[in-house]
Amino acid sequence: MNKEKYFTQVQQEICSLLEKNLCVNDARKRICEILRKIPGYDWVGFYIADNEKQILILDQFVGEQTEHVKIPFGKGICGQSAISSKSLVVKDVSKEDNYIACSYDVKSEIVIPIFKDGVFVAQLDIDSHNSGNFDNVDKEYLEKICDKISCLF
Repeated sequence: MNKEKYFTQVQQEICSLLEKNLCVNDARKRICEILRKIPGYDWVGFYIADNEKQILILDQFVGEQTEHVKIPFGKGICGQSAISSKSLVVKDVSKEDNYIACSYDVKSEIVIPIFKDGVFVAQLDIDSHNSGNFDNVDKEYLEKICDKISCLF
């Protein structure tokens, strides 16, 4: 799989989407749908940060339903990313002590924090049913995408 090819197309679609001035909820949902086209991106969603209460709140997503609609900062991969303000790539979730299972099918995960005016406001969470699905190529492209879409949060 040539990830760069997929990411080039995805970036173009997202830039085009941002020019349409959709309401933020519709735009976020559409971005999830666009990213889900990438092979191995089985669940794609946004969590909104409530920095005062130190929780993440599930926003728009595509994929299986999840019971994890609120995640405390520090809990699971998403919560760890919220505390560290860093992107996390987990190649094998079964080896993570702090992993919160959304589905038994999930084998790997990537979480990218989103900042607006230097403040952590949300994160992009992507799960895969394939072990080792995510790497630095995914991380670099997704960080660029999250920088572009920070205006939606």
